[in-house]
Amino acid sequence: MRKTLGLLLILLSIQISAQTFTLEQLKGFNKLTMDEFKKEIKQQKFKFYDRTEGLGFLLTEYEAPDYTSKIGKFEYKEEKSEDRIEFEFKEKKEYDQYLKLVLADGYKATEKGKIITKEPYVDYYKDKEHIRLILPKTGESSPYTIIVFK
Repeated sequence: MRKTLGLLLILLSIQISAQTFTLEQLKGFNKLTMDEFKKEIKQQKFKFYDRTEGLGFLLTEYEAPDYTSKIGKFEYKEEKSEDRIEFEFKEKKEYDQYLKLVLADGYKATEKGKIITKEPYVDYYKDKEHIRLILPKTGESSPYTIIVFK
């Protein structure tokens, strides 16, 4: 019984960690074309969620098989430097892990504010690299978001 429980916990932690992306993976997704991104995300077992075409941009989103996270790639038609990856998840623990990784990687907090939908954010920069961490709205427990700008 104890061995079975231990094995189950190991398998669960492997499954959970397999659906969390490293900072390097998120940065790498920005370098991929949309077709390459779609192929890579499908290999991660994410499923198509939504496609939004706005004025000047295309957003393609995929959802994790367990519905705990969502990843999207923004591609801008004119200003390619605005392309970005947006990864949304539900756990504060995961947010804290990303925050530790961002700080350990040498990023510095530079600006705080609220995005247009009222969620608070903090921008982090390292040289010309830009990452934004977004907290849930006041009174809500999710989602948490990390945006990795190109």
